[in-house]
Amino acid sequence: MKYIHVLLAEDNEGDILLTTEALEEHNMINTISVVKNGQEALDFVFQKGAYRHVKLPDLILLDINLPLKSGHEVLQVIKYDPVVKHIPVIVLSTSSSEKDIKTAYAHYANCYITKPVDINQFMDAITCIEHFWLDVVSLSK
Repeated sequence: MKYIHVLLAEDNEGDILLTTEALEEHNMINTISVVKNGQEALDFVFQKGAYRHVKLPDLILLDINLPLKSGHEVLQVIKYDPVVKHIPVIVLSTSSSEKDIKTAYAHYANCYITKPVDINQFMDAITCIEHFWLDVVSLSK
């Protein structure tokens, strides 16, 4: 089993619970860190303030609709920084707006997934993310 650290940037408690349960179910991820707004996501990735001593994530699951700084703003800052731009960012959002999708890809999102409303489909989507990014892809350390 490989070690992986996932940062989940999500403000919806229900989605946090579902996502962490789905990720923990397969025992493939050693660490899941959760932040609930865009500013915390940036502080975590750039190891500032309360996140000064955290380990950088290997993968980021990012909601677009975050308070303080939107997911689009977070994505843009991360992907334009030479030190952290290598971290894959998966946008996981309820928005299926073509504008949100195009904006995410314009800022180099690695993929964009619209959250399914059905709980079983949501769990399946997380399992697919986990399988692809942990079993198929080689992540840079």
